[in-house]
Amino acid sequence: MQHGRQPFIRPRVAAMTALHLVLAAAAAALAFPQATRADSASAVLDALVAAYPDALVSHDGTSIRWRDGTVMAASDGMPHKTFEQLLNHASILDQFRLPYPRGELTRPPAVNDDPGRFRNQAFFIKMYGDCRAGEVRRHLAAVQWLPHTWGHTIYITRINGVDRRLRAVSAEIDALPEHIKRAAYPIGGTLSCRTVADTRQLSMHSYGAAIDLNTAVSDYWLWRRSNGHIPYRNRMPQQIVDIFERHGFIWGGKWYHYDTMHFEYRPELLGMRGR
Repeated sequence: MQHGRQPFIRPRVAAMTALHLVLAAAAAALAFPQATRADSASAVLDALVAAYPDALVSHDGTSIRWRDGTVMAASDGMPHKTFEQLLNHASILDQFRLPYPRGELTRPPAVNDDPGRFRNQAFFIKMYGDCRAGEVRRHLAAVQWLPHTWGHTIYITRINGVDRRLRAVSAEIDALPEHIKRAAYPIGGTLSCRTVADTRQLSMHSYGAAIDLNTAVSDYWLWRRSNGHIPYRNRMPQQIVDIFERHGFIWGGKWYHYDTMHFEYRPELLGMRGR
């Protein structure tokens, strides 16, 4: 097991794809409603459609079209939401309000800088099913997690090829030195039909599209909250974070309300294309 806190500030500059740079600029514009332009909305919706080609077919700048013909509004017409409103009532466009910083962090996240925590529940239920109605379990696939190290079977959604991508993550982590990959097992869980602790919205675990790693080498903001200030803490090796991001998963350690064991499949925030 790796002990102690991982060094936080490192000289390496985060690598970003051209699509991710465009996405970050568009998300920055969306973060300030007075500066939001139609092309900003179009850019992030381009990224959304590109990330989920098996589910989405197109958008017109104001709505997205699913492959089954369903049309869903991208905005709810409420540009001036509070942080709590964004957590609990995010539109599809709101999901892009905070750019996700791919690669290594150079400083702790600013207050309420939680890229990826604004989630439109209707969008993800449409994508993965409603766990409360038993719709998610029928799409689960078995994944052998770290077969050469831990070798336990876990279950993750096969929608969007998440199971396939997690197998690739597993293979890369399995090849890491033991003192690094020890943070990746035993896992804390995958599918769990529940809401997020500080919101009324379903967790990404409810869709079978998230994994929690070793809780003994992880930190969670609710474990350390004090007088309104949340001191940042992280012990998750950067090598593991890099592997997950390469395969379309974002990391909860890049949130002010940090959850360093948590990874969820959100390729649209990484500027990645599906398939």
